[in-house]
Amino acid sequence: MLALGITKQSWYRGYTLRKKSKKGIFPASYIQLKEAIVEGKGQHETVIPSELPLIQEVTTTLREWSTIWRQLYVQDNREMFHNVRHMIYNLIEWRSQILSGTLPQDELKELKKKVTAKIDYGNRILDLDLVVRDEDGNILDPEQTSTISLFRAHEVASKQVEERLLEEKSQKQNLDISRQAKFAATPSFALFVNLKNVVCKIGEDAEVLMSLYDPLEYKFISENYLVRWSSSGLPKDIDRLHNLRAVFTDLGSKDLKREKISFVCQIVRVGRMELRDNNTRKLTSGLRRPFGVAVMDVTDIINGKVDDEDKQHFIPFQSLALDNAIQHKQLNISSRFSPRVAGENDFLQTVINKVIAAKEVNHKGQGLWVTLKLLPGDIHQIRKEFPHLVDRSTAVARKMGFPEIIMPGDVRNDIYVTLVQGDFDKGSKTTAKNVEVTVSVYDEDGKRLENVIFPGAGDEALSEYKSVIYYQVKQPRWFETVKVAIPIEDVNRSHLRFTFRHRSSQDSKDKSEKIFALAFVKLMRYDGTTLRDGEHDLIVYKAEVKKLEDSSTYLSLPSTKIELEEKGHSTAGKSMQNLGSCTISKDSFQISTLVCSTKLTQNVDLLGLLKWRSNTSLLQQNLRQLMKVDGGEVVKFLQDTLDALFNIMMENSESETFDTLVFDALVFIIGLIADRKFQHFNPVLETYIKKHFSATLAYTKLTKVLRTYVDNAGVTDQLFKAMKSLEYIFKFIVRSRILFNQLYENKGEADFKESLLQLFKSINEMMSSVSDQTVIVKGAALKYLPTIVNDVKLVFDPKELSKLFTDFILNVPVGRLTIQKLYCLIEIVHTDLFTQHGKEKSKNL
Repeated sequence: MLALGITKQSWYRGYTLRKKSKKGIFPASYIQLKEAIVEGKGQHETVIPSELPLIQEVTTTLREWSTIWRQLYVQDNREMFHNVRHMIYNLIEWRSQILSGTLPQDELKELKKKVTAKIDYGNRILDLDLVVRDEDGNILDPEQTSTISLFRAHEVASKQVEERLLEEKSQKQNLDISRQAKFAATPSFALFVNLKNVVCKIGEDAEVLMSLYDPLEYKFISENYLVRWSSSGLPKDIDRLHNLRAVFTDLGSKDLKREKISFVCQIVRVGRMELRDNNTRKLTSGLRRPFGVAVMDVTDIINGKVDDEDKQHFIPFQSLALDNAIQHKQLNISSRFSPRVAGENDFLQTVINKVIAAKEVNHKGQGLWVTLKLLPGDIHQIRKEFPHLVDRSTAVARKMGFPEIIMPGDVRNDIYVTLVQGDFDKGSKTTAKNVEVTVSVYDEDGKRLENVIFPGAGDEALSEYKSVIYYQVKQPRWFETVKVAIPIEDVNRSHLRFTFRHRSSQDSKDKSEKIFALAFVKLMRYDGTTLRDGEHDLIVYKAEVKKLEDSSTYLSLPSTKIELEEKGHSTAGKSMQNLGSCTISKDSFQISTLVCSTKLTQNVDLLGLLKWRSNTSLLQQNLRQLMKVDGGEVVKFLQDTLDALFNIMMENSESETFDTLVFDALVFIIGLIADRKFQHFNPVLETYIKKHFSATLAYTKLTKVLRTYVDNAGVTDQLFKAMKSLEYIFKFIVRSRILFNQLYENKGEADFKESLLQLFKSINEMMSSVSDQTVIVKGAALKYLPTIVNDVKLVFDPKELSKLFTDFILNVPVGRLTIQKLYCLIEIVHTDLFTQHGKEKSKNL
């Protein structure tokens, strides 16, 4: 707006720069006056702003670019739109800095150069005229500058912009390479999801459940992210209106290699049994009813082929209540599924598979709007590196299963419970029941555990969870998963209780309906291990309601059909069996469970070691059995297993009974992590040693056992394994000694150095042996001994260490292991021994 004159004290008269022909009055509060110089009078009057010429140029440029920016948005040219937005923001910020008048002259000069370079660069990529300037960035006056000078200045300016474009292209390529390298280096990923809007005619409150799904394996791979949506078309928690964000964490390299991954949204209506019923006063409310799904293939995003966090994706919605005949005409369905896409009583997972198989969905404009981005790192790294996307308020939906790396301190005790399916007799009713399953957790005294069931990330914990209700379906299939998180000390006394109830459409009838059956399963097995992963065919019991609600009535009974057979009862036939005051129903019910716990194991041998104090007479057996446990199970409990080994060693410090077995178990674990299959656990072991290891006397026992093995080099198998584990054995030795020094102020220093000296002498004597039996061990020593240098020199004199390594090399018989000896020398040269300052640093080597 340009003011032409003052009409009243609070009003100005003028025109806008976009339409100078239209004049009018403007409130004074909307006007900012600028100093200007007025030349001439009347019609020949010229107003010259007293601002710097550069500020005037920036203002003009911003006006011109803003018009183009709007056009780019309309044309949906996203990449250029974001580039121009970034340049506009830069110019606005720099203009403010110049106008502030607080910059020193040298900084102001540099800033002016940045501004003019940005304007020239922007004009070039937008195909606008190039401004010709002098060396200080001032626009050349064509009336006072020769044609040749203008031409040369134009050439210089063009060259500078071209160089800038080439430089930016190179930087972008380097960023892409760096990003690829970053994703290749990290073992953990997360998918960031920002829910922008849900456009769906639901008519009642709803639950919007989002998760990751493998369409080839037909299974969900993540927890749900749950948003409760109101009937008004907004989130129920209005404070989260523009902050519906979640990260699906713990994705690993195996997930990135999946052939397909889908982002699935299930919408569950919460209200009446049927929407077409209008007399709401008499109807039952609060029922969870299936409503529809929305599915998007996110394989390219997970693989990093698509990366635009600002792009909004529309995910079309498929309702379960659409007319089937219309859908059959409009959708091309794979022959794997039935011709129709969805009916009112189709199971949600069935609809998911049908929509994935369909080429298009008759969404009628309904669906979800989301932005998606793949982020490298675990949740701690992501919060640090992407604070603009992920903060403390962002919901965290974990993978249903362990991440590829479990860092020490990441304590987890989650049990995923999936309601799979059931088969329920209609009994005295004329039609099949509308079965609702209620899930809760009780202890052995019949007390319910409060707030331990999580229906989805972003939502509060529940004391009981109610399933979706399928209308008059004899064999409902739910595939609903909840997370049960119980304090570790309560797990052994707890069980899952599933109660079944028929839900009626009419509220008066519904109130009279009672629990008609019950199923349960204990979370801890008789041998102390947790409930096995996988499906469980539970026994459905019938009895009086009061008896079903009393845990003492059923807890002594078998909970699964496998247990029933083990106790000598037949599951064949359809006749009901009486067990105590409960009757085994003809109904059936299946669940599946997945335990993700860093404290509870399903392996008996590992459990024996972790709980070694409960039966010390079996300790030797438990230590031997540990080395037969599957490596995947051991690395899950790496910290607890290592803690157990060193506690055994420390609590038997006066005895050598378990030292060798503990040493062998430690070598076994180090060997596991050295294996290619588990090598990504190296950082976990490093972190444990630096932050969690605390056995101050372990160095004496580890050194002694290792020396015993070296002195008896004829027993090559175990010594060979020990040589391959030397790096981490010495990390434990050195760390133990450092912790001891901090606690006891270098007490026993002489004894420690003497023990190390004797160990090295034993190794050197072994190297001088000409026996063929020790060739493999000596080769391993040459390969792995250099790995200990940087740690040992922290607690041992570098000069003495250099001497010991010199003897080590010289003791290898001439003509034997020549190649290995050369490689050993190369590795030693690259250690810290060769960075020591002083006249005698490693000169013998």
